[in-house]
Amino acid sequence: MTPQPGDALPRLDVKVTARMVIMGASASRDWQPQHHDHHWAVNRAGTRDIFLNTPNQAGWIERYLTDWTGPMGRLGKLRFRMRRSICTGDALAFEGVVRSVTTDDAGCTWADVDVSLVVGEERATECIARVAVPRDEADNPWKRAGNAWAPDARGPLELLKRKD
Repeated sequence: MTPQPGDALPRLDVKVTARMVIMGASASRDWQPQHHDHHWAVNRAGTRDIFLNTPNQAGWIERYLTDWTGPMGRLGKLRFRMRRSICTGDALAFEGVVRSVTTDDAGCTWADVDVSLVVGEERATECIARVAVPRDEADNPWKRAGNAWAPDARGPLELLKRKD
């Protein structure tokens, strides 16, 4: 895999179910009622339904990225901003574009990828991720440690300015 700036990642479509919301919240030990109690979410929190929590969204974003990179891709850094709740029944789409590709002093190749979680026509979550990808068949980012693993080596990951 040799990503190039501007490469689009394959789109991933997911139907958000109550099971998905509840299992993700319980896996991260988030017992806040807005993630498992429909009545509380609607009547007390004022949302349409129960909705994905932060760790659940992070897990889905990482899955999306590693579906693209394959098993040798290794997430180095992730930053995201949730703009609206993603509720049960939403049709969620993951979209991504490679922003830049760099190689650090240790020879690790980094792809900075802009990821959007879209519901309908609205961007619900925006994200920037730095992913280590193998530079050749012999490279395995999972074996990097110490000075050979530096996801912060080249500049901060900044979310793009809002367009809407």
